[in-house]
Amino acid sequence: MGDIKIKICGLYRGEDIEAVNRYQPDYAGFVFYPPSHRYVSKSQMQVWRERLDRRIPAVGVFVDLPEQEVADYWKEGLIQILQLHGHENEKYIHKLRELAPGCEVWKAFRIRTAADLETAQASSADHVLLDNGYGTGQCFDWKLMKNRGLSRPFLLAGGLNAENIGEAARNFSPWGLDVSSGAETDKKKDPEKIRKIIEMVRNL
Repeated sequence: MGDIKIKICGLYRGEDIEAVNRYQPDYAGFVFYPPSHRYVSKSQMQVWRERLDRRIPAVGVFVDLPEQEVADYWKEGLIQILQLHGHENEKYIHKLRELAPGCEVWKAFRIRTAADLETAQASSADHVLLDNGYGTGQCFDWKLMKNRGLSRPFLLAGGLNAENIGEAARNFSPWGLDVSSGAETDKKKDPEKIRKIIEMVRNL
């Protein structure tokens, strides 16, 4: 199976930063999408990047923002990876690479049909995320993956928690696992859940 990467996403409080610094996931995710209760402003991200352990890359989650605005987060050193969660197409990704040369680009796909998996397979993004619907906290229909998997590395997202993350890893051998609501209690990151999930992934 290899070492599966673990990303804890949706950090937005000082306590969240302390928890990931302590338990050391491979990636820390920050949401720059105002409708989300996990939204982080650019000025707040400047504070969090200073507090976040330098060994943990910060992943910025963006939804349909202008390419230049997204690239600026990387140029200013606030994040190390650009993660796209909207309707960004191949033209958008190409433009983003011109504006942020050398930066990793991840693209999330809402999986509803086998055709969605084919679209993710063909993406030029460095990594793709297979998700249910961006912030729903629910898994997509995993039977789709059993019928047709991906031949490229991918991150599994959507509805992952301590109860199902082992099953997901064993059944689909993802490159990475992306956890957000599954590491929360009452919409706030729960340090104990973060610890348990990271420990489980490390022991797979």
